[in-house]
Amino acid sequence: MIRRALGVLMVSLVAAWSGAVTAGVVVEGVRAAENGERTRVVFDLSASSEHNVFTLTDPARVVIDFPDARLEADMLNERGVLRGMRSGERGERGLRIVLDLAEEVRVRSFAVGPVDQYGNRLVVDLRTDGVRRDRREPVRTVEERGVNEVVVAIDAGHGGVDPGAVGPGGTFEKDIALAMAKRLRDLMEREPGLTPVLIRTGDYYMGLRDRTRRAHEQNADVFISLHIDAIDGNRNVRGASVYALSRDGASSEAARLLARRENAADMIGGVSLSDKDDTLASVLVDLSRAHTIEASLEMGGILLNELGANAELHRNRVEQAGFAVLKSLDMPSLLVELGFMTNPHDERRLNDPRYQQQLAEALLRGVRGYSERYLLPDLRQAQDAQEHRVARGETLSAIARRYRVSLQNLRAANDLADDRIAAGTTLVIP
Repeated sequence: MIRRALGVLMVSLVAAWSGAVTAGVVVEGVRAAENGERTRVVFDLSASSEHNVFTLTDPARVVIDFPDARLEADMLNERGVLRGMRSGERGERGLRIVLDLAEEVRVRSFAVGPVDQYGNRLVVDLRTDGVRRDRREPVRTVEERGVNEVVVAIDAGHGGVDPGAVGPGGTFEKDIALAMAKRLRDLMEREPGLTPVLIRTGDYYMGLRDRTRRAHEQNADVFISLHIDAIDGNRNVRGASVYALSRDGASSEAARLLARRENAADMIGGVSLSDKDDTLASVLVDLSRAHTIEASLEMGGILLNELGANAELHRNRVEQAGFAVLKSLDMPSLLVELGFMTNPHDERRLNDPRYQQQLAEALLRGVRGYSERYLLPDLRQAQDAQEHRVARGETLSAIARRYRVSLQNLRAANDLADDRIAAGTTLVIP
């Protein structure tokens, strides 16, 4: 009898203790951030809590269930793919939060423990990349872009709370980068065939992902990110460099270190990588087509030759590394270091309007040379291409045979990763 009573008491104590782990968990805050391919929703919790996340369709929704929890936070407003947020307490079953979405997403969630000033958090990522669709729409039609127009995205590195490198004379990298971007824009606006777009137009912080997203939104054909290099403990290193993305590692130790420094800029804006899983810690989605890197190297070589005629070069070849700002760009993309801010001579020259103009003119000649050689002929050819509207039951191979083009060229002309096509899709016949 006594043994049975003790057993009942022990079971009751264990049940009470286990329930206390999540009992009374409060969702104290909810916030969201969007970076083009991902909307991140973060729930601030008063204690660690179990959770269950699942998706619903028609309409698209994400549901998050917390056992034995209550909400004491304001509802989220529209942000990225997120269109709204609803909640309801379900008695003993806890708290349910529903995120209303603009489209279907892939969901990833993970819990994060207390770090510095942050407490327990649940992070829910809503990703639109990788969700199956019939095919990616072309960036821009031939009619919209014209046959003599190459859109150049000019990205001034750093900005706002992120000054970048600081010279011995107190010059901020962000200021020189923006001044150079504006000079290059002004030159391109007077150049037939080139349409410049400034990614950062003022002194404010801009995340790396926001920069690539803006380039895509502006339908850019070329992306150039302007920076000024720095090296600790050596004020003698000087000269300009040109970098492209690498998928297989950096081409030199200096390139690897530079990429690490430039990629860390996102942390200054309040973004930390310490709480992300292995996929998210890469910061950005890698390039999906090797030919983009090859095109970047080709353009980089032309740019480097033009810079070398007007400035001292730090390296006489195009270097490669994993620059976050160049990733996820399906266009020739380069990061140009205009000199070394830590070198007093380079710092003085970079503050000279005449030298800035020389560098801007060299960059203009490089972009114009590459565009005239590679991009404009392709645009003119695209205008003359035929179009075919896919009928139900048609296959890509049959369409290729009908127009006497190779299957490989047909895929490339329509940016298709495989041979799947949907009825009603309009294909460009090269």
